[in-house]
This record gives sequence, C-alpha cells and structure tokens, in this order.
Amino acid sequence: MARPPMPPVAAVTLCEVLTLAAALGGGVHDTVRLIIQQELAAVPGVLAGLLRLHFHDCFVNGCEGSLLLDGTAKLSEKEANPNKGTERLYPVVDNIKAAPEDACPGVVSCADILALAAKASVELDRLYNLKATGQPDPTLDQAHLAELREHCPSATSDSTCLIELDPDTPDTFDNRYYVNLLGKRGLLRSDHAMFSALEEGAESTGPIVGQFASSQADFFQSFATAMVRMGNIAPLTRSMGEVRRNCRVVN
Repeated sequence: MARPPMPPVAAVTLCEVLTLAAALGGGVHDTVRLIIQQELAAVPGVLAGLLRLHFHDCFVNGCEGSLLLDGTAKLSEKEANPNKGTERLYPVVDNIKAAPEDACPGVVSCADILALAAKASVELDRLYNLKATGQPDPTLDQAHLAELREHCPSATSDSTCLIELDPDTPDTFDNRYYVNLLGKRGLLRSDHAMFSALEEGAESTGPIVGQFASSQADFFQSFATAMVRMGNIAPLTRSMGEVRRNCRVVN
C-alpha cells in the first residue's frame, strides 16, 4: 500500500527546516535546550515540570498541546486540579515557542514544543495525618520524614510548597528515584504503593522498581521506549488541528 501524503498540519519542507536551523544557530533542539538552561536558576523544578507537562498533555485526549491553552468560561486542562502549581512553567514554554515561531512561523507546533522541552529536560540532566490517623506514614524513613517536615512545617502549611521527588539529584536524570524508593524515601503515597509490592512479593510493579534501582541502563531504555509511545498518543493530523502561533490561545 502506498504511503499516504504528509498531512498539511505536519508538513515541513526541507527549505523550512534549513531556514529554521540557520535562524536558530544550530537547530531548534539546541535552542530549546539553551532556553531551559537559562531558566534553571529562576524557575524551581523546571526540568521535571516540563517533562510532567508533556505527560499530562498526552494523557488527556492525546498529544495536541491543549494543556497550554488559557482557561475560558469552561474549565480548561490548565486549570484542572492535577495541574495546580504548574503556573511557573508556562512563561518558559512561551519563551521556547517564541524562538522557532520568529524564525519560521507556523512550523513547530505547541505539542512539538512540549515534546522538545521534555526531551531537553531529560538530557540536562504524607507527613502528619495518614488516612486520618493523626500520624505520619510509618513506611517513610524517619530521617527523610524530618527533612520533609522541615520544608512543610505543619499539616496546614501552604499547599504550594515545592519538594523534589528526588532530593539527592533533583536536576539530574538518573535512576536515583528508584534507589530512594528502596530506602523508603518516596515522597508520595503512590511512590510507596509502587514499591511495597516488592516487599509483599506481588507480581506487579515491585520487581520493576528493583530492576530500575539496580540498573540505570535498563531504566533509560524502558523510559525512552515509553516516551516515544506516549508521544504518539492521538496526534492531530490533516485538518484536525492547527499550529498555534501562541500556545495560550487558538489562532
């Protein structure tokens, strides 16, 4: 069967690619990476945050950049409860989008920007009242519990305080998260749920935690495969969408 023609929304000519690469001094990938590096000091958790945006965009109706749209009279993805606290990331996305848009308008989509930002971020390298018991999670390492309580002094503290999921190497992409789980230093209850199956001998995610903790190479390979699959969830093609000039609003 003959391959179908390139859909208009995704069509990028060789001329456009070369023009974009020349205008951005080496290509869009390098430009995205540079912008993110410049934001590292000013925006806490920007690397993990951009990776999370790509994930949340793809798992709600596919990878089409709708997460970046500002809210209207109807609740938007951006304003949904799971995305609270991500406001600091959207100006970064705006800056990333502006560079290729200035060089070649209408070529690099907002979904592309999230995927590129997630890629560049990877390249750069339950404290007081669990289940209404009035007690902390007993599965937490006590030293780690003390550190977390220092950051969040009480159960009524500001809910927007930021804590790294990996306190050891927060700005490095590695397998330390899984190593920390084995040491009972997971931040979220869901972290422990993923690890506890290992203790109980269940055939679920527990053995995977152990595998990734012991082999960073295995984690890297599995992560790359998963990211490619996720990035191909229900992309918009042909006349189904548009390449937005501003990721916050439709054209």
